[in-house]
Amino acid sequence: MDKSNGYEDIAAIFIASRGQAVGGIGTAAVRKWAKLLPPKATVLDLGCGPGIPIAQLLLAEGLRVYGLDASPAMVAAFRQNFPMVPVVCEAVEESLFFQRLFDAVVAWGLLFLLPAQAQELVIYKAARALQAGGRLLFTAPAQAGTWRDSLTGRQSTSLGAEHYRAIVAAASLSMEEENTDEGQNDYYQAVKH
Repeated sequence: MDKSNGYEDIAAIFIASRGQAVGGIGTAAVRKWAKLLPPKATVLDLGCGPGIPIAQLLLAEGLRVYGLDASPAMVAAFRQNFPMVPVVCEAVEESLFFQRLFDAVVAWGLLFLLPAQAQELVIYKAARALQAGGRLLFTAPAQAGTWRDSLTGRQSTSLGAEHYRAIVAAASLSMEEENTDEGQNDYYQAVKH
């Protein structure tokens, strides 16, 4: 079974296009979120891909980044781009990275690629991996529904904003912000109290 949800098969295409977009869609929202974190905070980047632009932006903000992606090709590209940054090739729902604590966890463009139960599991695991006061940032359409991923053709699923709010609350997090970036991607910021 492909733990990368089809992204291993299209890794070269992704890396050549989106994986080079230093100022890509969503970077303004991620930069704003990163500025809320303490200096040298540890950040887990779930579904990190080749690390550009998200990990690159976080590193530029002086944060300590850890990457995680289920695609071996994406992890290889990440290692090439950021040889000193820890990264592992694991499915987010099975990752051992969650056995340590982080100041923040980001899942930009990832959750909706996973089945509904895996999305819930990842939010719970991310919450458990956060220090008190830690922050979670993730994207998913506010409208519940399913569609075919434009790159892989596989089914993507949004549980909808109301359901994400309920999962976040059940995971002992407080939703701080729901917003939309310049590419019309809905994103959610939560904090652990």
